[in-house]
Amino acid sequence: MSFASLGLNGPILQAVEECGYTQPTPIQAQAIPAVLSGGDLLAGAQTGTGKTAGFTLPMLQILTDRPVKGLANGRHPIRALVLVPTRELAAQVEDSVRTYGKHLKLTSMTMFGGVGINPQISQLKQRVDILVATPGRLLDHAQQRTVDLSHVEILVLDEADRMLDMGFIRDVKRIIALLPKSVNNLRRQNLLFSATFSDEIKALADGLLDKPKMIEVARRNTTAESVDQKVVLSEKVHKRALLAHLIKTNRWEQVLVFTRTKHGANRLAEQLGKDGITALAIHGNKSQSARTRALSEFKGGTLQVLVATDIAARGLDIVELPHVVNYELPNVPEDYVHRIGRTGRAGASGEAISLVASDERPYLADIERLIKRQIPRVQVPGFVFDARAVTIDEQRPPMPPRRTCARCSKTAIRGCKASPPNRCPGSAPTRARPA
Repeated sequence: MSFASLGLNGPILQAVEECGYTQPTPIQAQAIPAVLSGGDLLAGAQTGTGKTAGFTLPMLQILTDRPVKGLANGRHPIRALVLVPTRELAAQVEDSVRTYGKHLKLTSMTMFGGVGINPQISQLKQRVDILVATPGRLLDHAQQRTVDLSHVEILVLDEADRMLDMGFIRDVKRIIALLPKSVNNLRRQNLLFSATFSDEIKALADGLLDKPKMIEVARRNTTAESVDQKVVLSEKVHKRALLAHLIKTNRWEQVLVFTRTKHGANRLAEQLGKDGITALAIHGNKSQSARTRALSEFKGGTLQVLVATDIAARGLDIVELPHVVNYELPNVPEDYVHRIGRTGRAGASGEAISLVASDERPYLADIERLIKRQIPRVQVPGFVFDARAVTIDEQRPPMPPRRTCARCSKTAIRGCKASPPNRCPGSAPTRARPA
């Protein structure tokens, strides 16, 4: 199957060809015709499978084919809105819009926080056909009445599951309330794309989409077969030395490393620098200019290691990124899928190594339950971890000892739950159950 067989027009096909793409991915092959048909869409696919082009290409064609009139105030209307959870993803999506639409007369812009709002206000006064925005900054503009969303023909929610995880659901619903239900007697088209296809996503879709076509090209929460996954058991005190050893011994030139906290990312980047490894950290507390510079250097090959929190687990599209390291496992197992999805993208091969300490065994067990496979354990010479093998059947640490109410003998972790404050009326303080 070729892109031409999907019904795309000449200028778009030319741009796709210039990017070096010849055949659509499975999600693109199904999503592009569905979007071109004009109906709503609920689509899920593994991260790194080309979801962005799956909605960008048909969106560009629809907007090109439909006539548009200027507003009464002389301005050009915003015709498509793409909502994304992070600044990095906003920049990536808008870059795709410009790349695939470079032979068209459509314009686009990004809108996110962490930068001054005034340049964005100035840009909104110019022609903007496609707006790619994060929810918070878009609501800032809406409250200041510097953006007009009353003519949006197409709404795209990209990485919708991440927006739910980050608590944006209320903001998303407020934005949807600002949009028209129809424009020029055509009902607004709603597209929901997600890396995972959870029950919560389906519930969101029920309230937004009208008889949508559903596409799921892979089973839920799977990892790409092109990613070689490994686990190296290591205590916390040895992790930094182990990571430096892996980078130097294997001569890794481009490594994306994930930590659980912002402070941990900063500290690890500094420690790697002392080991002679060029590294920078990227997380929510960094300024937008610092994040942009770090990403630019990393993509350009002048930065060897990029240390990131889960803010970078979505939206980073780095061509042929060879290595991802989980310096610390995420406490949400779905985040593991998105982290390692930064490598092995678009059919390329990649390697994902997780450094697992003793107290991270429950997280590893949760991850393996989610992806329904056991990740191979490997040993690194000189860093042998003397402990029993971690298996998928391991359980979390035991619950706190149960306590017994002194009056009614009911048991619970915090005593009797007969009435607030979790004690029988008039009962004595709870006591530990006799051994």
